[in-house]
Amino acid sequence: MRAEALKGHLDGLLLAALEDGPRHGYAVKEALRDTTGGKFDLPTGTVYPALHRLEQAGLISGSWSVVGGRRRRTYELTDEGRRSLAGARDHWQEFAAAISTALGGSPWPATN
Repeated sequence: MRAEALKGHLDGLLLAALEDGPRHGYAVKEALRDTTGGKFDLPTGTVYPALHRLEQAGLISGSWSVVGGRRRRTYELTDEGRRSLAGARDHWQEFAAAISTALGGSPWPATN
């Protein structure tokens, strides 16, 4: 699936990937890919800047650790991030319902 299809939804998807607990950046990318059956296999050049933006906005917090001799930045949701995720889910439900209705094949009302 093309990255353009995610416009306006990337933040919510990344927040959802962190809902089950802290993950390092690459694990966030893998979680998104795995939970979508490979449909959202985003480049790191898309994921990492978005994670940094979410951290600056206070929706996630990051901390450094060393694993296997390598430094990793681990991210987790903040309380504000959990509220934002709930809002993103509500917004998505409304959006998806409207698109489903519009594309559902029902005849459009006639205008006179």
